[in-house]
Amino acid sequence: MKKIILISFLSLLIFSCKSKNSATSTKLDTKSEVAIKGNWTISSVNYPGADVIKVTSFDLADSKCFIGSKWKFVSNNNKGIMTLESPKCTAYSTPITWFINKEGQFVMKILDEAKAKTVKSGYVLRVANQTETSFQLIDRINVAGNMTDVVYQFEKLN
Repeated sequence: MKKIILISFLSLLIFSCKSKNSATSTKLDTKSEVAIKGNWTISSVNYPGADVIKVTSFDLADSKCFIGSKWKFVSNNNKGIMTLESPKCTAYSTPITWFINKEGQFVMKILDEAKAKTVKSGYVLRVANQTETSFQLIDRINVAGNMTDVVYQFEKLN
């Protein structure tokens, strides 16, 4: 009987210590999702050392290429489109799938020609300073051993 109680206690301890802070396994923040429904543009991309350090955003292009990019977010099916249109960069457009979890994390997959369930990698950014007309997505990157915030400032299009 003591063994059963001990085993039960140990298994309870092991399972209760398991991390539950996964970006993809948490509940959705539908209020935040509905608030960013619509058409947006990135008005700025800021990070320390932006004048001398080149950052490739979303493994696609230089972060400066995202200034002026157009984003469409559809909250009822968590799909959208991202379009880069900077004259100094290669034009690019792709469907995306996205959601915002209860921890304020924006989780996005770039779909290109694939279906969302076959894409195994994506991006997790933090949502900040959300209003009716603007919000920020903040990415954490490693620059020379230091974690640095890359802030994408979104402005609502009419």
